[in-house]
Amino acid sequence: MLRRAMIAAAFAAAALTGLAVQAGDEGPSDLEIAHIAYTAGEIDIRYAHLALALSDNPAVRGFAETMIRDHSAVNDAALGLLDKLGAKARDNPTSRSLLKQAAEKRAELKALSGAAFDRAYAENELAYHQFVNKTVEEVFIPAADNEEFKALLGTALKTFKIHQAHAERLVEQTR
Repeated sequence: MLRRAMIAAAFAAAALTGLAVQAGDEGPSDLEIAHIAYTAGEIDIRYAHLALALSDNPAVRGFAETMIRDHSAVNDAALGLLDKLGAKARDNPTSRSLLKQAAEKRAELKALSGAAFDRAYAENELAYHQFVNKTVEEVFIPAADNEEFKALLGTALKTFKIHQAHAERLVEQTR
């Protein structure tokens, strides 16, 4: 439990520090938020594909399939809104930092197998969703200017909170 909390704190500190440095007093722009959120979704989709490749555990595989389906749907909705608005998400240091951290975590997970992989994947998913949910709720939604985008983030947050609860159960199942 302590290890999981430390992982979540490390993710949150790194990402939120990046947001504060990048955004100054006003918070990140909608286009920066869009890129960070899209990147975070793609990272979780990659974790899920890794789980499908490495796990034989039906609960882990089911969770991974849900992550691919739901995060792909949210990312597709975000891209659709950007297209509608004639805008393009803006790459930023926070997105790049998340990608770097995720590559390191994927390498760590790839070195595991069996129950050790399942447990590490479940713990990572819980920590990741705790981080994403806190960031979306406390940073992204308050900073978003466009009402449609703000609503999309709110809808996504509801889904991600369900993922967090599911990940909590998965952690218990893989102990």
